[in-house]
Amino acid sequence: MSTIQTLYGSIDSALFEQFKNVKLLVCDVDGVFSDGTILLGNQGEELKAFNTKDGYGIKALANIGVKVAVITGRKSHIVEQRMTALNVEHILQNREDKLTAINELKAEFGYQAEHIASVGDDMPDIGMFSASAISIAVADAHPFVKQQAIFCTSLNGGRGAVREICDIILQAKGKLNDIHGASV
Repeated sequence: MSTIQTLYGSIDSALFEQFKNVKLLVCDVDGVFSDGTILLGNQGEELKAFNTKDGYGIKALANIGVKVAVITGRKSHIVEQRMTALNVEHILQNREDKLTAINELKAEFGYQAEHIASVGDDMPDIGMFSASAISIAVADAHPFVKQQAIFCTSLNGGRGAVREICDIILQAKGKLNDIHGASV
């Protein structure tokens, strides 16, 4: 088995070739963009932490024409605010049936599974995997989700896992050195 060296370790060369075809990256939010922690205040306010490195990666993908969408089972103003700041146009919230949601995106863009990578961390995300050529689990995903994925990140959700995926896509497309114009 031949491998390609990335910034995060080696990856099977056949899988690396598949990353070249990605036109749409679809991510869960809680546990992928965040570490899954939700802080609730006494007044009902909700807080989440997002990693700026992930944001930089998302903007870098946009700069080379790769679309990014999020599908989350919850509805949160914080998610809308953060994803809007990153110019993510497709923010599908309160969508527990993630297979239907990702199929809607496929139809809207006219993409086939070979053009899609999906990222998750827990059981509801597995539905996205069947509609994607590249199914990705973050390093701290539920063990069953990791078994279903064809790739697992070396970094945890909310701790740079999204950036790792973005960098691999950029490297596969020969654009990793072109990310310097993206800003968070």
